[in-house]
Amino acid sequence: MTGGVHRAGEVWQLRRGDEVLGDITITDADFPWLSGRFAPRSGFAAVAPLFAEELARSRATEDDDSAAAVQAWETAYERIATTLTLVAPSGPAAEFLLHIDGSEAWFRWSDEPFIDE
Repeated sequence: MTGGVHRAGEVWQLRRGDEVLGDITITDADFPWLSGRFAPRSGFAAVAPLFAEELARSRATEDDDSAAAVQAWETAYERIATTLTLVAPSGPAAEFLLHIDGSEAWFRWSDEPFIDE
């Protein structure tokens, strides 16, 4: 993941189109991960189940790293990646991996699209 230096106190946004679904105020930067407090807005309720499923499937792969379990997580995450945008103060991230659990969020991002090999 690439990107510039990001500092505590920055606010990133989770968006669906032009609608802001929530704000992430950065509290920790441990390259390549950023983490912070997630403050949902009214529209987040519609996508909250996507994050609950993704997190459950991600945690399941810790005990079961079979191809089927990993594929189930990838499918769950794809619903997030194709529906939502993560926006830094400097602009949208080209790619991101975002987890939300209640008021906590942690993510990695890239300024460049990933290239499938």
